[in-house]
Amino acid sequence: MTTIVEPAKPAEPDEPAKSPAEADELPSPGEDEDIPVPPGAARALLRELLGPHRRRIAFAMLVVLVQQAALQSGPLLVAFAMDRGIPALRDHDSGPLIAVVAAYLGCGALSTVLQRMFIRLSGRINQDILLDLRGRIFRHAQRLSLDFHERYTSGRIISRATSDVDALRELLSEGLQELLTVILSVCYISVVLVVMDWRLGLAALISFLPMYLSIRSFRRRSLRVYRRSRTAVAGVIVKFSETMNGIRPVQAFRREAANNESFGTVNRQSAIATADGLLEMARYVGVSRAVANTWITGVVVLGAFLVDDGSLALGVLTAFVLYLRRLYDPIDQLAMFLNSYQSAAAALEKMAGLLAHEPTVAEPTEPKELPAGPEAGGRAAGKGREVSFEQVRFAYRTGKEVLPPFDLVLPAGQTTAVVGATGAGKSTLAKLLARFYDPTSGRVTLDGVDVRDLSTTELRRGVVMVTQESFLFSGTVAENIAIGRPGASREEVEQAAREIGAYEFIAALPDGFDTDVRKRGGRISAGQRQLVAFARALLADPAVLILDEATSSLDVPGEQAVQRAMRTVLAGRTAVIIAHRLSTVEIADRVLVMDQGRIVEDGTPADLISGQGRFANLHQAWRESLV
Repeated sequence: MTTIVEPAKPAEPDEPAKSPAEADELPSPGEDEDIPVPPGAARALLRELLGPHRRRIAFAMLVVLVQQAALQSGPLLVAFAMDRGIPALRDHDSGPLIAVVAAYLGCGALSTVLQRMFIRLSGRINQDILLDLRGRIFRHAQRLSLDFHERYTSGRIISRATSDVDALRELLSEGLQELLTVILSVCYISVVLVVMDWRLGLAALISFLPMYLSIRSFRRRSLRVYRRSRTAVAGVIVKFSETMNGIRPVQAFRREAANNESFGTVNRQSAIATADGLLEMARYVGVSRAVANTWITGVVVLGAFLVDDGSLALGVLTAFVLYLRRLYDPIDQLAMFLNSYQSAAAALEKMAGLLAHEPTVAEPTEPKELPAGPEAGGRAAGKGREVSFEQVRFAYRTGKEVLPPFDLVLPAGQTTAVVGATGAGKSTLAKLLARFYDPTSGRVTLDGVDVRDLSTTELRRGVVMVTQESFLFSGTVAENIAIGRPGASREEVEQAAREIGAYEFIAALPDGFDTDVRKRGGRISAGQRQLVAFARALLADPAVLILDEATSSLDVPGEQAVQRAMRTVLAGRTAVIIAHRLSTVEIADRVLVMDQGRIVEDGTPADLISGQGRFANLHQAWRESLV
């Protein structure tokens, strides 16, 4: 059972710096590496997003269909007025002309009402889709395993949920309306032109061939540009969030000039990609307008000859010219749609790649239960669980082996300290126990049950891990402590703080336990944040407790206070303490010394100190440093 009380990554743009140990153990992907996109993932995601709204989408299309029919009837009414209404008026019959004017005004009013209805309906559909999409990205990002978050910066995930979603929003809110308008206009006008006069209609339809070739060329070139643009925008967000997260060392080491230069590079890349997209659109608009103007001129000349020989009415030619303008005017709208479409298509690919990425630490298909025994919450002696590493080996996907095959048994209720040089594999061992990672081979068990066979809920309930980041969420101190056990009463929260030695400083805060710690706990000191994290872990009351450099942020008085509390907290639990400070090791029943992923020493603190091994040397060096 595992409750993670200290997340390895915050759910906001800031990214805590990795510890030296983690930096040594983690693979380092290239800065330009992006999440791979499985074939067809973008189309599948689009179908999933649109599926629940099929009926509303169909109704919206019916509305716009009727709206376009009303809108496009104008030139026909003009032709009728010129060829029937005006001659009738000369004969003192104003009825036809009045009917045409009334029909024209009625069609205009109907088109306006339906346009408003369509915009409201499509807007609601769009917002529902975007709400669903943002929620999916947020939920899925939390599901993804630790190795994913260590491989890809949070800036890329933030880019998926912000700039990429905005690109899709622009397409849904404006682009689709433009596309429907263009399609319906072209279909409606093409039919009307052929019916009015097949000769002029055929001449007008021939222009679709160069238009199609122009659109095809633009789509092929611009897709490459917009893929590059989405990657460049993500790079800008990554660089910005990284710099703001590390603003203290940036200012302390005068990194402003160097950061300005590196940010300027990614910013220029984004600007160049955006400019290339605008250039492609400008080329397309220029070609399409040239084709449209040429064809309109040709049709007018041909129509003039037909009117001259009496085979075509002047009103029909006038309606033809008006329809041609309506046929070619949407070309600019189509260009804007294609611009939005290419940007949104590239963004949808990025989001689909993220959502298609499956956690490497997966839920078991048939979860098992731990055998009857200690419940989570074992403050009495003997409530821990036995932990066993059976021929466990771990290597990253790059092939770098961190832990060669090894066996290790941690008896129930034993406190084991793990020490060693930076990069020795201590934190990796702890993360395998917490199931942040799964072993490459072998298995990790709790009371004989493979942790891979336990549901995440049960696993997260009984093994608590306190890490060196001591991350606090925005909210009150009481709310941050209660994360260890949601639903705990205020008295239980305060009691946990008392036992860990945090009650006095919390009570002295402006609003006591109701004091807002602000972003990442910035209102209180690092040592105080660590004490709150310990209170959170104590309230979770697990059978197995992992402390990964958990006292690294404490001063000497604070560390001594925590060590006194830890003796009570760890009593009867199975505990693993990852430590560089050897003062923390003194409360352990057993010490493991690791080197290059191997356990090279194993014994009680007293036995190892009295020997001539590595731990004895470390202990002697530590004592000399105190002097």
